[in-house]
Amino acid sequence: MPYKPSAPSPRLDQLPAWRTLLTHRDAIASQHMRDWFSGTGAHARVEQFSLRAAGLYLDYSKNRITETTRTLLAQLARECGLPAKRDAMWAGDAVNVTENRAALHVALRAPQGMTFHDAAGDVSHGVHDTLTRMRAFSERVRDGRWVGATGKRIRHLINVGIGGSDLGPRMVCDALAVYGRRDLSAHFIANIDPTELARTLPSLDPESTLVVVCSKTFTTLETMTNARTIRAWFISHGIPEGELGKHFVAVSTNAEEAMRFGIRRENVFEFGEWVGGRYSLWSSIGLIIMLYLGARHFDALLAGAHAMDEHFRSAPLESNMPVLLGLLGIWYRNFFDAQTLSIAPYTDALQKLPPYLQQLDMESNGKSVQIDGTPVAWQTAPILWGEPGTNGQHAYFQMLHQGTTLVPVDFIAVLNPQYDAPAYLDHHRKLLANCFAQSEALLKGGSMATAEQVAGPLGAQRRFDGNRPSNTLVIDQLSPERLGALIALYEHKVFVQAAIWNINPFDQWGVELGKTLSRAIEPELADPDLLTPDAHDASTTSLIRLAGNALKAKP
Repeated sequence: MPYKPSAPSPRLDQLPAWRTLLTHRDAIASQHMRDWFSGTGAHARVEQFSLRAAGLYLDYSKNRITETTRTLLAQLARECGLPAKRDAMWAGDAVNVTENRAALHVALRAPQGMTFHDAAGDVSHGVHDTLTRMRAFSERVRDGRWVGATGKRIRHLINVGIGGSDLGPRMVCDALAVYGRRDLSAHFIANIDPTELARTLPSLDPESTLVVVCSKTFTTLETMTNARTIRAWFISHGIPEGELGKHFVAVSTNAEEAMRFGIRRENVFEFGEWVGGRYSLWSSIGLIIMLYLGARHFDALLAGAHAMDEHFRSAPLESNMPVLLGLLGIWYRNFFDAQTLSIAPYTDALQKLPPYLQQLDMESNGKSVQIDGTPVAWQTAPILWGEPGTNGQHAYFQMLHQGTTLVPVDFIAVLNPQYDAPAYLDHHRKLLANCFAQSEALLKGGSMATAEQVAGPLGAQRRFDGNRPSNTLVIDQLSPERLGALIALYEHKVFVQAAIWNINPFDQWGVELGKTLSRAIEPELADPDLLTPDAHDASTTSLIRLAGNALKAKP
């Protein structure tokens, strides 16, 4: 059923908890966090502001908060109806109000025996049927029963998709590459820019390559342009057109269009309309994950996410990890005017986590209109960015420590390295030392000046004021299960913030306008003479002519 709040929502900035939080912020704004860590209460503060859930440990004690802050933020969440909105999502209500759809990604990782429904009925049966098909197919590929047109075993996998059909699977395969099958390589083609194709295809043997085309409608411009180019590559290397079905499978809700492309019906893996792109890696969109890592590890990924789901659904707000992360984000975004959030994973295996979270956070909550269609009067999604440590320390950490902008940071530390050869343990100790030192420096501040320099200009330039907030998420090891929990944690954090800002995190209309306009521009690039004086603004018209004439000159 369509999601409807039980009563008209009052303005967020008129709620009692919001007004009290403004007063509370002013009362503690001049206090320095390092003072809260002095004396006998330091260890009690860490105990007070840390918790474990789904195998993850969160230390959020290095934030500009007190017990009163947490209580007031939790009260704000209640006044915004967060528990009811969470329950509505679990119940399969159409919480994606602009498209009248449920958002049941939690059903994709629930074990058999748990049942979820949307307006059309039970969705769980279809979820597990698809998982069974995915397991059977991946086993055939991985054990060599599925072969290409010339009888060669599959050695190379290509995922063709964009947005949620690319970022999630790409991030997971990269993060868990140590679990990947050694005689399989996983490649990803997303951008319509041919660079990825030009760099990837020449290194592959078409006779042993399998392509997974991921497109909900099977009409996505970038995905289908790339898929057709790869199709032509197979044919140019001697693969008969009638045998292309041995090299292509599809993940789509449009089986008919996939079949027109030449993919056999039994090799089309469907998913529900209620599966949003950026929440889809748990569905058949994750087929390449299962192919590369194997069904056992894919199942562990789902299990980790489900463990976080259950924590989010049942834990009290004051000790609920996704809720607390979301509320801390609200605290800095709306009460300290923090424009950005930095993600700093201290493992190179998570180098693709920041771009994945960029889509999850900014495409979900980059909204300026409330659910009822009225404009928001408060800030929504922050700009999210980051880079793995220690690389980031040598790039942008200078600004974090001494810049004029307040940037909260999420540090992510992995206790046990994926590669545990003795020679690498010293590397890992140094890595963790840097992670913990950076959060300490942001908290405490200090000075790098010598006694002689303190009074002069060098003293000021070498001083760090500190009092800059951070969270530290600690994972025992970067396993499929722990990664699943980590991803689900951020999914639910985004939902928490959307619930408080009263926006819909499950649509992305802002993406569509430029895509629509591009359809008119493409033929004008092919023939600039088609341009009419009033077709575009003067700048766009000039750019089209410039590019169109340059392309026209190509042989």
